Amino acid sequence: MIKALLLLGFAGTLLFSCQKHSDLGGTNRLFFSADTLSFDTVFTTTGSITQQVKLINPNSEGVNISSINLIGGSSSPFVINIDGSPGPNASGLFIGANDSMYIFINVSIPKGPAPNPFIVNDSIRISYNGIEQFILLSAWGQNAHFLKNAEITSDTVWANDLPIVIYGGLHVDSNATLTIQAGTHIYLHADAPVFVDGSLNLLGESPDSLRVYFTGDRLDYPYSGYPGSWPGIYFNKSSRDNILTYASFQNGNHTLVTEGLPTDGNPKLTLNQCIINNSLGEGILSIQSSIVAVNCLLSNCGQNIVIGQGGNYQFDYCTVASYSTRLLSHQLPVLTVSNTATDGNQIFTGDLTAVFTNCIFWGSQGVPDEAQIVKQGNSVFQILFDHSILKQQNYPANIDSNALLLNTDPEFIATGVPDDQFNFHLQAGSPALGLGVNTGILIDLDGNSRPSSQSDLGCYERQ
Repeated sequence: MIKALLLLGFAGTLLFSCQKHSDLGGTNRLFFSADTLSFDTVFTTTGSITQQVKLINPNSEGVNISSINLIGGSSSPFVINIDGSPGPNASGLFIGANDSMYIFINVSIPKGPAPNPFIVNDSIRISYNGIEQFILLSAWGQNAHFLKNAEITSDTVWANDLPIVIYGGLHVDSNATLTIQAGTHIYLHADAPVFVDGSLNLLGESPDSLRVYFTGDRLDYPYSGYPGSWPGIYFNKSSRDNILTYASFQNGNHTLVTEGLPTDGNPKLTLNQCIINNSLGEGILSIQSSIVAVNCLLSNCGQNIVIGQGGNYQFDYCTVASYSTRLLSHQLPVLTVSNTATDGNQIFTGDLTAVFTNCIFWGSQGVPDEAQIVKQGNSVFQILFDHSILKQQNYPANIDSNALLLNTDPEFIATGVPDDQFNFHLQAGSPALGLGVNTGILIDLDGNSRPSSQSDLGCYERQ
């Protein structure tokens, strides 16, 4: 009898050891790489990126999965792919010992009635061994106006009722003015430059919620922070009287490009309280043109300001600063000014007048001279740094200055440490405090008041 029991026990052991698909009881469970997936804002009628969850069997034996189900089924805005097979359901699956499988998830949200962002939810149920585990899904949806290869041929006003998403590009005809109201958000695809032959007016206001915003249409991490996400805005030779007020331009390539002198007596491009940040190329590229910029921040661009072939320029209370980030290295001066431009083997020169008043030009280590000045020929060449701070170890002899502080750190509040956090407001005790000269500008980039005398340098007045 004892021998029979021993043989039976031995046979059971053999049977157990050969059973590779045995179900696990007790508290044994699969491990998920994530039990919740969230999608950043997804524009209605467009798809999201694809995210994934890894189902891991850390046990020494295989696990039979009876079913994987997207609870919302085929009517869900979410779409799943289970280990290479399309959902919304799958059954009879197996994960071997110390093995894994993937579930891939994306979302496409239908257009809804709400102008404000709204949230959609669903979940994935994984059933095995009498156990049910869930992966929670959520996504923010946003209705929008969608434009593709858009042409503005007459005076047009864009309201702020919904964001505007542009594919393929936008062209403003030479006889048209495009006016964009306060609080409007413009999202541009990677193939969507803006060409302005007429005029562009941005009517932003000082609260952040009422600025006019331009950025790329990829709002998911990490793409939302990539420089060069959209091509830029190009003010062509016929363009005139462009006035951009309280506008923010993020993650462009050549963000603002202006070419040619104005056709009337007004500046070709006027920038009031504007922010240009994280451009892959130039924040401002100007070729023999005319710009007036007041209370503007140009930060962390490949090149913040590049001026070529002369022109007329007035920058007042502007902060022009760059520091290396995890995506963009500061290697070139924040300001390049030249009276020349090249086209193949040809060199063109033009008269140049540029005045920088109450400004800060600064950058991180590695660039000793944050202003590169190039002059050729005998054309008019007048540059003045007036009541400003400039990081410059080798100051050009032919450049005028008045009350200029050289190589004096303006002491911004935060310059990238930790985690690429930047704040270009001035610290208490900054040498830039109280050094401004009165130019009639009585507000700053935040819309806060400036004193008529002894104002602070740069775009922000310390409060």
